[in-house]
Amino acid sequence: MIPSADDRRYLDAALAEAEAAARAGEVPVGAVIVCDGAIVARAQNRMRRDQDATAHAEVLALRAAAHAVGDARLDRCTLYITLEPCAMCAGAIVLARVHRVVFAAWDEKAGMAGSVGDLLRHPRLNHAPQVLGGVDADASAALLRAFFVAQRER
Repeated sequence: MIPSADDRRYLDAALAEAEAAARAGEVPVGAVIVCDGAIVARAQNRMRRDQDATAHAEVLALRAAAHAVGDARLDRCTLYITLEPCAMCAGAIVLARVHRVVFAAWDEKAGMAGSVGDLLRHPRLNHAPQVLGGVDADASAALLRAFFVAQRER
């Protein structure tokens, strides 16, 4: 599957969220959810600020989108993320029945959309979103690298 101009535009919006997370001292991951052609949710990692291990950008975006559309099932929506989802987030994505997931950077240590495992397309689960990974990954990967280099220098 080839990314569209809209895919790139929405990933840019997710990258803006990731940049804001980095400025706040969070791991720079951002997410936006688009339903019926409009952004209905934006989120960034908030684990440190919220003292909450579940406050990943994807989970926060899923919660906000469900509230915005009035339904926990997001089957008309696409989730755009700057980093491949982890196991927790992949599980939440499946449970929310997100139609499509587009992400930028691969996560070789914890990614569950093809790197370490593939929960998003696991054949025994009751839902499998369409997945497009590695889209315009360089900017997201560079932001993550810079963040972790800065963390190690502290």
